[in-house]
Amino acid sequence: MGMEKIYGDFHTILDEGNVWKVGGFKLPDGSFWEYREPDATVIVRNNTLYVRAPLSRGHDRVQILDNAKHMYYSVEEVEVPEEGEVTFEMSIRARSTGTAPGDLYDGYVSWNLLDFTTGAALDFFAGNDKYASVYAVLPFPGVEVPKSDKTRFFCIFKEDTDFKAREFNDYKIVYNRAKDEAVFYLNGREVRRERNVPIKFNRFTIALGIMTEKDLSPEGSVSVHGQTVIAEYSPVKVTIQEQASE
Repeated sequence: MGMEKIYGDFHTILDEGNVWKVGGFKLPDGSFWEYREPDATVIVRNNTLYVRAPLSRGHDRVQILDNAKHMYYSVEEVEVPEEGEVTFEMSIRARSTGTAPGDLYDGYVSWNLLDFTTGAALDFFAGNDKYASVYAVLPFPGVEVPKSDKTRFFCIFKEDTDFKAREFNDYKIVYNRAKDEAVFYLNGREVRRERNVPIKFNRFTIALGIMTEKDLSPEGSVSVHGQTVIAEYSPVKVTIQEQASE
């Protein structure tokens, strides 16, 4: 028993809140921190979303607000089946100017599967010359992360250069709630398998982003120095198999 759905409709991207909305977080003071670069150029053609963003925004105190620069969230969440697995597939092309060679985290294109009920995330990050798979439980603002007697917050990156740099690559993430397993694929090849995932994902928000990942300094944000990141995203295909195939 399977179900398939496409999250795309990028021609609606300016109608924020229809299929996609600008990402961000509500802050304790009631304001909303938007992941929106003011000079981003957005182009939709051939069912592909193109975003070119000169990086300018940063946050001096909250790391998670400093990292993401421009991001779209799917309005509809993907419910995770209790038994079986959910598969997410898409293609991404990443190109940047002004980013440090070999330093993925100086500016990259992100595809994030975020569970705001637990703070858990499964991601792919793509840069000019390197990509990474990511598995994390993060202190998202306003999200109550379940207590744990083990490490509660973590973010485990795994970098590699074995991909088609500056071209489209196919990315796939498969999550099995019953098995507590997450598997990452690049161009049809398994590149990572996480067993014994310590948290149960309940539902995923699909996020398409442009990000950096630079530790805040005592003086504040150091993530912006004139870089421009160009992101191209295909629609995201989601397949839900109620029963895991044997």
